[in-house]
Amino acid sequence: MSDKTQQILTLLKERILILDGAMGTMIQRHNLEEQDYRGERFADWPSDLKGNNDLLVLTQPEVIRKIHGQYLEAGADILETNTFNATSISMADYNMESLVTEINVEAARLARQAADEYSAKTPDKPRFVAGVLGPTNRTASISPDVNDPGYRNISFDQLVKAYKEATHGLIKGGSDFILIETIFDTLNAKAAAFAVDEVFEELGYKLPVMISGTITDASGRTLSGQTAEAFYYSLRHIQPVSFGLNCALGPDLLRQYVKEISDVADCHISAHPNAGLPNEFGEYDMEGPEMASHIKEWAQSGLVNIVGGCCGSSPEHIRSIAQAVSDIAPRTLPDNEVKMRLSGLEPFIH
Repeated sequence: MSDKTQQILTLLKERILILDGAMGTMIQRHNLEEQDYRGERFADWPSDLKGNNDLLVLTQPEVIRKIHGQYLEAGADILETNTFNATSISMADYNMESLVTEINVEAARLARQAADEYSAKTPDKPRFVAGVLGPTNRTASISPDVNDPGYRNISFDQLVKAYKEATHGLIKGGSDFILIETIFDTLNAKAAAFAVDEVFEELGYKLPVMISGTITDASGRTLSGQTAEAFYYSLRHIQPVSFGLNCALGPDLLRQYVKEISDVADCHISAHPNAGLPNEFGEYDMEGPEMASHIKEWAQSGLVNIVGGCCGSSPEHIRSIAQAVSDIAPRTLPDNEVKMRLSGLEPFIH
């Protein structure tokens, strides 16, 4: 186990760690246009590039670096890399598959620089980088054609190959964690986890892995049909450092599903909900203090170890959340006997 991993595990016992907030929300505030996304390097690229937020680590690195700094200033302990769509599968929309490794390396490097800069200022509060593997824009267990339920537009092996490429880049750039997030199809998550494990084996060392799924609506299930508890049991064999939920719902609606996982999980619990539900204009209206009041109650109820924000959240939200949970103890992991009971392996009593 590396010194950095040991440091992370020690901190998780001591306090609730703060994950940053939404990257896309902050990028929108810069009102970037097509030429901003292109920069000089991609001025003649044949495809439209506006909306390719991951590309900004190459064309507008100062924008991304500034956003990282704003979240660190607000109290974030963990920065997420700007790589939500940085796989060959998602980058195919822009014909930029060849840039995947470079984007992941640079995204991790930018976050690493920001984290190290702030860590140097406050040695008692180190900052970390979570290399993000997003869900991709395809699903391995759901047909995109309602008239052909058996059809798939992606295979497990294709997902593994894409995730391996991205993971290598994230690690090369300096990530401390690998965060498999916003997962709505469990088979995609299994492919990502398999890919990450293969990369670790190739490199000869491991990083902590975080897994965060998405409950798509009030049904309490992922898009591929699993409850939060079932989603956890499907992936617990990966032995993640944390398991949790993000996106789709605000903290008021997400709480019951966070509790569902917290009640059974033998690892740390993470949660980064949206800032409420989008209004008719697609905007998020829940402000920082309100969001923080919900998450404070989660913490007081002993549900979480890592908290942050997803869509619609900003440094203002993260500051409120960090202040709200600063003096609350983190969720305690179950001891070995409880773990066995939760696993259905309660030992015989003679």
